[in-house]
Amino acid sequence: MWNMDVKQKASLFAVLTALVLASSKFAVGFMSGSLAIISSGLDSLLDTFMSGMNFFAIRKAAQPADDSHQYGHGKVEDLAAVAQSLVIVFSGSFIIYKAVESYLNSVTITYSSFDFLVMIVSLALSFAVVLLLRRIGKQTDSNALLADALHYTSDLFSNSGAILAIALTFYTGKTFYDLVFAIIIGCIIIFSAIKIAKSGISGIMDSSISDKMTREIENIIQKMPFPAAGFHKLRTRYSGSTKYIDFHMLFCRKLHIDEAHELANNLEKEITKEVKHVDVVIHIEPCNNNCDLTEATCTIRLGRKT
Repeated sequence: MWNMDVKQKASLFAVLTALVLASSKFAVGFMSGSLAIISSGLDSLLDTFMSGMNFFAIRKAAQPADDSHQYGHGKVEDLAAVAQSLVIVFSGSFIIYKAVESYLNSVTITYSSFDFLVMIVSLALSFAVVLLLRRIGKQTDSNALLADALHYTSDLFSNSGAILAIALTFYTGKTFYDLVFAIIIGCIIIFSAIKIAKSGISGIMDSSISDKMTREIENIIQKMPFPAAGFHKLRTRYSGSTKYIDFHMLFCRKLHIDEAHELANNLEKEITKEVKHVDVVIHIEPCNNNCDLTEATCTIRLGRKT
């Protein structure tokens, strides 16, 4: 525990919570025969497995770059997110299949007040896990934690659905409601998996960072005073929690290389101050436009003002 960073601690908390929830839901679900509770328990069991995989992926991604992985191990988080989505799609489909099968076979369902209590506690714990994972995931830009938070969000719906199924089935005596909510839970799980898959695949495919963040970076670069002239060839991508940025910075050709290098270093510091978890590479280029080598005659800066 003491050697873990905040991401690993949050992920381990999710694993332990999901394990407790899965055990309690299965115990209650098998006693009552409710497919809604059992399906919610299966979802929590998958949470345990996926959060466990996330935990090890986050630990691996935190390892420093080495000779074989010179850009680090951040894509392990993205791979974990994609693997999560595949398993989640299967679990959602299985829940729907078992719900229909049990309804057609007229499986007996008997509820008690204990069922209702367990699901209420599960709802509260799931909500706490979602808040924690979202907060830490956004703070650290962790795709794995944000994907886990999205998955636990489906638990909020599945637990709510199971609670409604318990209430409606208990008071009406009709098992149809258990079937309906089990199917709804399965569909929510599948749609959550699609969102997780998109996020993970984007990271694996070196997708650009958000347009909003790109504009923030461009604004920082454009605030550089003369003898910085302008920039081009800005490229961005992200891998796990790390954002990679590179671009060509144009400096007035009257500068010495060491002066331009120092200005580039200062610009890197400004970007890393404003954007978290970023790796910046700046290629220095002399400006070859015709001018008197002064700010007043710099054609690039003048063109930017018009």
